Amino acid sequence: MTNIGRLIAGLALASILASSPMAYAAPSDYEFQLVQPEAKSGEAILDVRLVDKRSGRSVPDAVIFAKRIDMAPDGMEMMTAPIEELPSTEPGIYRFKAQISMAGGWRLSLGAKVQGEAGTVENKLVLQATQ
Repeated sequence: MTNIGRLIAGLALASILASSPMAYAAPSDYEFQLVQPEAKSGEAILDVRLVDKRSGRSVPDAVIFAKRIDMAPDGMEMMTAPIEELPSTEPGIYRFKAQISMAGGWRLSLGAKVQGEAGTVENKLVLQATQ
């Protein structure tokens, strides 16, 4: 095969590889996990890990765009609390400060975009607040 023939074959292979669809992870391949399933009522710091379920690794640099905390586990979904995102202490850990007004079951709902992936990761996590 001549050099031009090799070049043409190489370009053809590169074209085929470039046109084949890339495999992206589905939003269901990721999940948020509470680092601690309990918190004290009052000003609570909640650490949440975002995990790639395929590898078990923490996922850094996701963009959290939705967050809500309410008492849905105790049948009081309308009972919400203020929540704000805090700076992360380590890659793949997302930290929140919530004003939990009373002991009981609380649901933390999160929505995020993982860098380089299509779709939205959404999870609802249940934690127990104590006095």
